[in-house]
Amino acid sequence: QVQLVESGGGLVQAGGSLRLSCAASRSISSINAMGWYRQAPGKERELVAIIGRLNTINYGESVKGRFTISRDNAKDTVYLQMNSLKPEDTAVYYCNAKMVANSLLTDYWGQGTQVTVSS
Repeated sequence: QVQLVESGGGLVQAGGSLRLSCAASRSISSINAMGWYRQAPGKERELVAIIGRLNTINYGESVKGRFTISRDNAKDTVYLQMNSLKPEDTAVYYCNAKMVANSLLTDYWGQGTQVTVSS
């Protein structure tokens, strides 16, 4: 199992930047993949970015070119640098870890951090 704690959310004007952090309770080098999802009011949770153990990266279409995911194995932390923020980026952002547990790939989630982008 792993516990995930997000930080770095807040209120920012359109065009601004924020950096989210996700600290894991265990070595992230042993985790299959870590990433960020978001959920806006009335919408389904969607993928923002994900980084695999071998540093393969995928981004959601709406954030490509603006957001960057990275990992620091020494700090057991994953980051999401968000630039050129838009009002439509407003959502609760959740950290996610995918690990094999009892032979099943299992999702673990943080508590979420609110990001609000004003126009």
